[in-house]
Amino acid sequence: MTVSQFKQIDRLFRIIGEYASLLNIVLVFMILIDVIARYFFFTSEAWLTELEWHIFALIFLFGVVYTLQYDDHVRVDVWYTNMPLRRQLWINLIGTIIFLIPWCLIIIITSTKYAHHSWEMSEMSADPGGLAYRYVIKYAITVAFVLLLIYAVFFAVKCAVRMTNPKIDLFLKKHRN
Repeated sequence: MTVSQFKQIDRLFRIIGEYASLLNIVLVFMILIDVIARYFFFTSEAWLTELEWHIFALIFLFGVVYTLQYDDHVRVDVWYTNMPLRRQLWINLIGTIIFLIPWCLIIIITSTKYAHHSWEMSEMSADPGGLAYRYVIKYAITVAFVLLLIYAVFFAVKCAVRMTNPKIDLFLKKHRN
């Protein structure tokens, strides 16, 4: 793969992350509407509360790849940041292969069964006035972890390429304000 192909793939996943981040704005307005309805009109809708939960889940599910892209995921940074680059790359490569990829596969397999079962029974909210089509959010789990799996393989390849040629930097830089 060429450096430009790596950048194109990164750009695609960055766009997914940026769209997921836009859901934060949607969520804020939904919560605002819900709070106004509750405190000024003494009413609340079950479907709106459930939709807030679903949007919140989508933010995390589709934002996780973006977090991995910018190397902002959770780990013990006290030791990691002070390590030489080559050791960091090894930790990322081994951690991705041993932990991330297998867990993605496990979640994809189990969530697919979970979502398919929900679809077969036309699962809907147990709350009166709640959301129908509950399988949609359950399939979103599967889709998000398929994307994470694809990016995890890509991330492992990026680590391996960087280890073999330290002059090629394929990793996205954190943009801090």
